[in-house]
Amino acid sequence: MFEDEQDDKIYNLIITNGFDSNNEYGQFCEKLFSKVDFLWKESISGSYAHAGEAFYEKIDGIILLAGLYNDNKELFGDLLNASEKYNIPTILVRPYGLEEVPEILEEKATTIVGWNANCIVDSIKSANQLM
Repeated sequence: MFEDEQDDKIYNLIITNGFDSNNEYGQFCEKLFSKVDFLWKESISGSYAHAGEAFYEKIDGIILLAGLYNDNKELFGDLLNASEKYNIPTILVRPYGLEEVPEILEEKATTIVGWNANCIVDSIKSANQLM
C-alpha cells in the first residue's frame, strides 16, 4: 500500500485462541502490533456457537491459527460455522514454521498466509474486500 493511501478502518477480528502450547496466539498478535499503520481490535465471545447476528455483523475477519487446530477443534468448528452463516472472511495462518495446514481448514479458508506481518495485513484487507 502506498504511503498516501492511508487506511483508517479499524478491523474487528476474531483470533483463534485456546490451548496454545507454542504461544502462536501471542506471536501472531505481536505481528499485528508491529504494523503500526494497521488498526485493529479483537472481539471475544464466551461461546462463539451461541454468539448471534449482533455480535458477528461487526466482525471483519476470522483469523484461524492452524497450529492450534488439533487441540481446539470445537472452537474452530464454531468459527467456521459462523463464517459461513454470516459471510465473514477467514484468514488461515499456517502453523508457525510449517507449510502444511489441515485440509478441512484449507478448503474453507478465504485465504492462507504465513507469518510475515505485511502478508498478514494484506491478506486481512484483501479477504475483507472479497466478501
